[in-house]
Amino acid sequence: MEKFSQFRDKGSGVSPFLPISTPAASMLWSAVHASVFFLRLPFFLSFAGLYFLFLHHLPLPVAARKLLFWGIMAIPGIWWVDLQIDGVKRGSLSSQPADRVPHPRSVIAANFTSPIDALYLAAIFDPIFTISYPNSRKVRRIGLLRAILMAFSGAQFAPPPPTSGLTDLRALLSQNQNRVIVVFPECGTTNGKGIMPLSPSLVAVPADAAIFPVSLRYTPPDITTPVPGPAAWLSFLWKLLSRPTHCIRIRIAEHMYNNPAAQMSNGLPEAGSAAEEDRISGDEQRLLDRVAEALARLGRAKRVGLTMEDKKAFVKAWKTGRK
Repeated sequence: MEKFSQFRDKGSGVSPFLPISTPAASMLWSAVHASVFFLRLPFFLSFAGLYFLFLHHLPLPVAARKLLFWGIMAIPGIWWVDLQIDGVKRGSLSSQPADRVPHPRSVIAANFTSPIDALYLAAIFDPIFTISYPNSRKVRRIGLLRAILMAFSGAQFAPPPPTSGLTDLRALLSQNQNRVIVVFPECGTTNGKGIMPLSPSLVAVPADAAIFPVSLRYTPPDITTPVPGPAAWLSFLWKLLSRPTHCIRIRIAEHMYNNPAAQMSNGLPEAGSAAEEDRISGDEQRLLDRVAEALARLGRAKRVGLTMEDKKAFVKAWKTGRK
């Protein structure tokens, strides 16, 4: 993939946009994988379709919704979840205070690699999902289905019309005191090997609301979807449904708080252009750096300087090269 070398981060050498490939299976194993795929496919599509087309619109209890999400993940064999929290010994989570994990009126800042990210977070935390933008403090509240579909779509560099649905995390937390908010601050998917510069949406979190960096990784690692488009759907479904099992590795960092000094620009900003309001102060940048460092450490990844503009150029070059 040397022809895509310009999309390697110059500091770390990481290519966060390249799809992850696994060694080709033998003819026997390929036949087994095909059999497993075609056995699971109708069950998976029927179960997922039943939920998102019908059950999603019913006032189901939270526990029932979570059970349905686990059912969707059980069909492709997502059985093993390896969960670890900073500063908590294995087996002692039940004895820890509730504030060691994401809780109502807190924010999850998660890396974004796969459609399974949103589904797993919904099954555990029943959160509110949001879309962040690379150069804006604003976010848009979305549902679970759209959060899943985001993993197959191109990056949005600015909020599209209508802008009436835009808000920020301070307002969203104020309006939803009993919910967890999920932010994907990289604004687009990667292959999990790099953490891109984060959206300034996180600097609108009030000083008394906890921010939890959360890293999700998968084994096998090729169910990530760094390249958007219709082909990504087919490739993802094949890899997801043809393997016997998948493992999710979740790492949750200790919560952190927005520096109170950074809050002065987050309450009632002075009148000015949108560019001025979205300008990042030194304290605010330090918050974004802390979250990015935590995500990189948890995911054993590298921070990269490549942006969503670079990803847009990579996707164009990738699709041209594949034709």
